[in-house]
This record gives sequence, C-alpha cells and structure tokens, in this order.
Amino acid sequence: MTIKLTPLLTGLVLCLSLAACSQKPQAPDQLYQALGAQAGLEQLVDGLLQEIEQDKQIVHHFQDTDIPRFRRLLIEQLCELSGGPCTYTGATMQESHTGFQISQADFDNLVAHLMKVMQQQKIDIKAQNQLLALLAPMYQEVVYR
Repeated sequence: MTIKLTPLLTGLVLCLSLAACSQKPQAPDQLYQALGAQAGLEQLVDGLLQEIEQDKQIVHHFQDTDIPRFRRLLIEQLCELSGGPCTYTGATMQESHTGFQISQADFDNLVAHLMKVMQQQKIDIKAQNQLLALLAPMYQEVVYR
C-alpha cells in the first residue's frame, strides 16, 4: 500500500500557515531547540540514514554518495532551516538531485522514514510539523530532475 504524502504535506503546510497567523512569534531557534539542537539533529539524520540503508526502493539513489559528506550537509541544512547557528554549504536541492530521476513515491518514502524517525525519537508533534512544512517546498526541486 502506497500512501501519497504530497497532498498531505500540502494540506499540512496550509494548516500550519493559517495557525501561524494566530500565534505569538517564536524565537528564531525554537524549532532547532525542539529538535534537540545539534545532538538531536545528528541523531535524527543518523536514524534517517539507517532507514534509507534498509529501504530497497530508495537506497540505490545513494549508491555513489559520499555518506559522511551527505550526513554533514544534511545536518547543516536541517540546522539552518530550523533556525540553528549553522550555514548550509551544499549545492541547491535542484543541483544536487539533477539526474537522479527521483519519483514522487521515492520522495514520499523518504518523508515517511523521516516521520518514523522523528516519532521514534519522541520529537514533539508541533516540531515535526514545522520541520515538514519547511521541507515540503523542496519537493519541486527534487522530484523528476
């Protein structure tokens, strides 16, 4: 059974956007802290890498990837996106995914793994949703390049 997460993520982004209008502004690094700061992001990425390694549907996309470099860049990216003190030093999502022909199913599968790891690590649901909302726009930069 394949779950289509893209429409779900679109709805989630819309709901979060509307909810954000009615809430007090949060500290710039509040999401970073809610994700566990640097140690939490490292744990999150390590868990995601373990999930990818076990997934026959998407692992082939990482066959020629320098995994330590990928890990470092993903941590940087999540840190910057979440308001942490990092600067992402990698290529754009479009540049780094060109030629991979990542399908919508591949993208959704990776998102499902990320959600699973966040739940396993007991990351607050609000923080999970905030992170997913920040990542959702990358869909267009990643899929079918």
